[in-house]
Amino acid sequence: MSTSSFPSCPQCGLDNTYPDGEMFICPDCAHEWSARAADSSDEDSGPRTIKDANGTPLADGDTVLLIKDLKVKGSSTVLKKGSKIKGIRLVYDNGDHDVDCKTEQGPFTLKSEFLKKA
Repeated sequence: MSTSSFPSCPQCGLDNTYPDGEMFICPDCAHEWSARAADSSDEDSGPRTIKDANGTPLADGDTVLLIKDLKVKGSSTVLKKGSKIKGIRLVYDNGDHDVDCKTEQGPFTLKSEFLKKA
């Protein structure tokens, strides 16, 4: 196998890398990384697409409607079905609660499966 078939070092960018078992090593900067990490970086296509209950993709700033009553945990507040929420913001690193919004009852983070695009 020629050295040109190995990936460049993600730290310094040089092409002098070589394999060592399940790892790649850069002799120039001594950086080591997993061969699996090099493979999975090619497959990463950016942030995931967040969809509403009907499968329609959502975007920042959209207006949505609640499709069911949602009880607020730790409170007696209920977000009512059909409530219109304007100016949502998508959140990608908060588990399954992926829509940040402000309602008349205050700010909330909601699951997109309980929303539909208006």
